[in-house]
Amino acid sequence: MTGTAQAEDRLVRIDEVKRRVGLGKTMIYQLIQEGRFPAPYKISPAAARWSDREVTAWIDDVKDGFEGKRRKV
Repeated sequence: MTGTAQAEDRLVRIDEVKRRVGLGKTMIYQLIQEGRFPAPYKISPAAARWSDREVTAWIDDVKDGFEGKRRKV
């Protein structure tokens, strides 16, 4: 272990992704096709998982808006 404070990345299921981003499965896959959401990793022919770090980064980007506009607080 290197002693860094950075947490290890983990792979999460679609149900957790949906809960965290507040979108349904269809919308998530539409955004993936448009290149606006991280694609899952296929861990078997029937299973896909998302990087927790990539989903968190997407959430952070969305907070500033898709067009890069800052939200007025």
